[in-house]
Amino acid sequence: MAVIRTRFAPSPTGFMHIGNLRTALYEYLIARSKGGQFILRIEDTDQGRYVEGAMDAVLETLRMTGITYDEGPGVGGDYGPYIQSERKDIYLEYAKQLVQRGAAYYCFCSKERLDALRTSEGVAFNYDRHCLGLSQDEIEKNLAEGKPYVIRQLVPREGKTTFSDVVYGDITVDNDTLDDQILIKSDGLPTYNFANVIDDHLMKITHVVRGNEYLSSTPKYNILYQAFGWEIPIYIHLPSIMKDAHTKLSKRNGDASFQDLIQKGYLPEAILNYIALLGWSPGGTREFFTLKELEENFTIEGLNKSPSIFDIEKLRWMNAEYIRNSTPEQFRQLAQPYVEQALGENDLDIGKICALIQQRTEVLTEIPDKIAFFKELPEYDTAIYCHKKMKTDQTNSLENLRKVLQYFTDNESTLRADWTSARLYEALCALAEQNGVKNSQILWPVRTALSGKEVSPGGATEIAEILGYDETMRRLAVGIKKLETEGTVENGSQQ
Repeated sequence: MAVIRTRFAPSPTGFMHIGNLRTALYEYLIARSKGGQFILRIEDTDQGRYVEGAMDAVLETLRMTGITYDEGPGVGGDYGPYIQSERKDIYLEYAKQLVQRGAAYYCFCSKERLDALRTSEGVAFNYDRHCLGLSQDEIEKNLAEGKPYVIRQLVPREGKTTFSDVVYGDITVDNDTLDDQILIKSDGLPTYNFANVIDDHLMKITHVVRGNEYLSSTPKYNILYQAFGWEIPIYIHLPSIMKDAHTKLSKRNGDASFQDLIQKGYLPEAILNYIALLGWSPGGTREFFTLKELEENFTIEGLNKSPSIFDIEKLRWMNAEYIRNSTPEQFRQLAQPYVEQALGENDLDIGKICALIQQRTEVLTEIPDKIAFFKELPEYDTAIYCHKKMKTDQTNSLENLRKVLQYFTDNESTLRADWTSARLYEALCALAEQNGVKNSQILWPVRTALSGKEVSPGGATEIAEILGYDETMRRLAVGIKKLETEGTVENGSQQ
């Protein structure tokens, strides 16, 4: 059996969108699961849509996700070059072979004529083969004069073309519905539809994996393979990824690319794991896979025909699980840039802050907002002291904060010597018992005074440990003053 060879062939027209990344992943997994080879090829023949830096974005995406290629730009291989614009002469040579075989022809029609034809025929435009009947003398004369031309595929008008797809089965189309597509454009570069056939053959690609939007073009690919007498590869067309039941996920619609998701705080491992399940079923209920585990478990038979909906909330949940299951060291490394963004240079224990927020973080970009209060106590409304479940209101919060402040003052030396969350929790619970109140009636006002937030990562004593004795005392005093001057005697809002 021949070695399985797959290729990922993106066009450098922007950042890597989710559909593209899934295609790359599946091609990689098909190759790796069978001990095959995975090739990267850059299809940059559409120079009008070329975006500077887009190829670098592709390479960076593959690097970040761990998708390594055996041949391609920067790696080399036996079938290069792997950038199509560097293979220009190859395509023209093969196009001329098709002309000689009667499977293609020169077309010298002007843009004006084609526009007029397109207007008269409407949306379903098919070239009228105006140039098919040109004599050899006319063709040579036009070429000698330097008249602009394209080379078109001569598609049979009679009969049917059938091709097989792993996902969609056998598909048959009437040849008279197919257009004489352009193979070589007027700038001398090939169209995507022609270049990918030539390159797939020359690079010995055995499995062609792409989105199902290319199903309609596949008959023309097969006709090209047949015209050359080449073996047709195995086709695997993937179902669409949808943003909802009616709309396809698309970068043209502003939907998130891989880079967008990274910037929003998602982890590469989580993104890759999630998109692996958008069109492939591993069987059973397992949802979490490393890339290595995907290589070991992936099967072509598990690919689905039905479209998948990209559920950002499901991705968010999966990302949170990846964060929570990271080691403390791993999470600190991930969180460090966001912690620094929020806190700048400070004397706070970053390790303790990271430990506090790791189990409470779903995406990394949440971190600055979660922890900013450690650097500076925000302005807040005293209504947040009122919590029905905690049995607190502004009146008893003021009373209990005064008791806590006094207790901390009276026991300063002892507390400074053991300023830990566990010791503080023990002390505050004892204070609550002494005063005949619930623990929550002490702990909630303290947490509120220290954070200035309705919701905070960690409780009163965890926050206090990180802030230290002096800053804790300062914030308690601020809370007391705010309640004395701004608070009202009421049972306030229900939290």
